[in-house]
Amino acid sequence: MSGRPEIFRTVREVRTAVAEKRRRGRVGLVPTMGALHEGHLALVREARRLSGWTLVSIFVNPTQFGPGEDLSRYPRDEAGDLAKLAGEGAHAVFAPSVEEMYPEGFATRISVSGPAEGLETDFRPHFFTGVATVVAKLLLATGPDLAIFGEKDYQQLTVIRRMVADLAIPVEIIGHPTIREPDGLALSSRNVYLTPEERRIAPRLYATMAEAAAGIRSQGEPMEILLAARRALSEAGFRLDYMELRHALTLQPVGDPRNDPARLLAAAWLGKTRLIDNLPV
Repeated sequence: MSGRPEIFRTVREVRTAVAEKRRRGRVGLVPTMGALHEGHLALVREARRLSGWTLVSIFVNPTQFGPGEDLSRYPRDEAGDLAKLAGEGAHAVFAPSVEEMYPEGFATRISVSGPAEGLETDFRPHFFTGVATVVAKLLLATGPDLAIFGEKDYQQLTVIRRMVADLAIPVEIIGHPTIREPDGLALSSRNVYLTPEERRIAPRLYATMAEAAAGIRSQGEPMEILLAARRALSEAGFRLDYMELRHALTLQPVGDPRNDPARLLAAAWLGKTRLIDNLPV
């Protein structure tokens, strides 16, 4: 299916359109920062499957980038994104300006704890305040019945679920499995930063995590397995921020991963590119 999606630039426009569409059926939202790849498009296809009208937001959110991070060089390609969305049959796009989302005098932030504590927060303390604030604004601006997020950003997905439940925002949050390259590398807009040699090495992150998860499932000692996995990644050329085993629902330290639902989460630098990944144990 193809057809250029309708584009909305203001909250007033998109809110009016969604209110009209919801009278006819369910509306699905796919929040993105653009630079769309197959991982994003899989979310769009899922939204189309689950709803009658699919809206995709494209907004590079400045409040989740810290000093020295890659806001200025974050890939942007609105024309290419719109072409891809037309090919997937997305019905509409909400692409606001920074000034529309954060007008002069904007003074409100959402502070999150619980699943937001540790992992990413240890290295990017600003991150989830920015994410929670912009996602809440997007959900309130568009008012969808459901919103779909990729599991690649698993901690983010868990934080958003907690925020939506805590604030009683009337939207269903749906997680979609991570989409990967044939060699296992999780799809990410930041993968374009990898040099050819780094791209050759990058799949080792997932391979090492998968081996560690299998070892833990086979009754191995989790701490010994994690130490070996961290060492293997360091020897392969990664600079590890973290690799941790956490409870899959709360992201608290897990008791017994053979009895509790567990998730293995990692973030590692390869050259100037930061990769994140996770998988169930």
